[in-house]
Amino acid sequence: MFNPKRMSAALAVRALLVLGLSAAPALAQDTAQPAPAQPVPAGQSAFAPQPVTYASAAEAAAAAQKFADEARRTYPKGSANIDQALWTQAAAAAEAAVLAESGNADYLKLRAQIYTEVGFWRQAEVTWAAYFKAVPAVPGSPEAQQAGAAQYNLGYSAYVRSQPDLAARYFAECLNFDPQSAQCAGWAARTALEGGDYARAQTLYAQAVALTPTDKSLKYFQGLAQKAADYGPAATQLFSRAYADLDAGRKDRALEGFQAAAQSAPNFAEAWRQAGRLALDMGDARAALAAYQGAVALPGTDATDKFNLALAQEGSQFGLDAVRTFRAAYSNYSGGDKAAAESGFQQATTQNPDYAKAWAWLGRTRYEAKNYTGAAEAYGRAVALDPNDKSSAYFLRLAQQGK
Repeated sequence: MFNPKRMSAALAVRALLVLGLSAAPALAQDTAQPAPAQPVPAGQSAFAPQPVTYASAAEAAAAAQKFADEARRTYPKGSANIDQALWTQAAAAAEAAVLAESGNADYLKLRAQIYTEVGFWRQAEVTWAAYFKAVPAVPGSPEAQQAGAAQYNLGYSAYVRSQPDLAARYFAECLNFDPQSAQCAGWAARTALEGGDYARAQTLYAQAVALTPTDKSLKYFQGLAQKAADYGPAATQLFSRAYADLDAGRKDRALEGFQAAAQSAPNFAEAWRQAGRLALDMGDARAALAAYQGAVALPGTDATDKFNLALAQEGSQFGLDAVRTFRAAYSNYSGGDKAAAESGFQQATTQNPDYAKAWAWLGRTRYEAKNYTGAAEAYGRAVALDPNDKSSAYFLRLAQQGK
């Protein structure tokens, strides 16, 4: 039988929820910033709910569903946020329905689904737990997958806040809800790896790779987990965190992390390589040089390491931009595009007027084009910068003679 007193309490709680949820965006959102409400599309009437009295829990649930449906139509796809008015009202109405009939599984699920859709992860965790008290969780079911999504996002938030133990618990719980979640398996493996539990990390990475065999990052870390005992937990954690920083676009922190990992374990070739690659990408030739010197000192050096070491060595002397321009020009020359090569060599000399090799090759392309005056000028600069360059000195004389 409908209880008016109980419903009055529900309405009071609803009013508090509307105020409270709007006033606490920091609590509401663990991983995303509130998105601004979007204007209603042209030709579509605006939905402006007014305070109402729900006659029953069923009416409150229907209102929650209506607000949620209207929110999906009103706001851009993927922007759902608890601070958006319609979603706030949807959550408040769902709370009112649950308060009126706390054992109703449909209302419990609706509430949890709303919090999940808006990314209110902590509240989603709590409300899914309430639902599963009424309807036991079935791993892999749609409801369990949504609960797993909440655990994953809470875990990632804990990870970026440098709370690895808490993150590991969330990721493990995510796998309990959704054993087929490759992202939860991968991040559970990552926290195990950083925690020094290499056996568990290898098991979890194998699980994640089996779920998504084309994911190169998972395979990369699977290989790292197999060798992690050789580097130790400190270096492994530094490397893993640096990789996460790199994924997030924090290049300065990532470079520092890779460098620290390599210094912690000088036999960690991949840490040296990652530091070198990133330093080159950032235009830091000296850091790249130090990193590749560390890499080539270890067994297993490959042609790419040697190529990048040479690039870093030359770049630290003449600047990476000039060296890259020179190499691109040389590639054009080798491919038969002499005009593009000449233009590139000239650009390299502009980027660094002291780049003797660029002047020498500029002289060569001009000489081969029978531009003897231009060749003599370029060869003359090359010889002035490098008096030991006998080849340039020889062709300088020929160019000056016009032959």
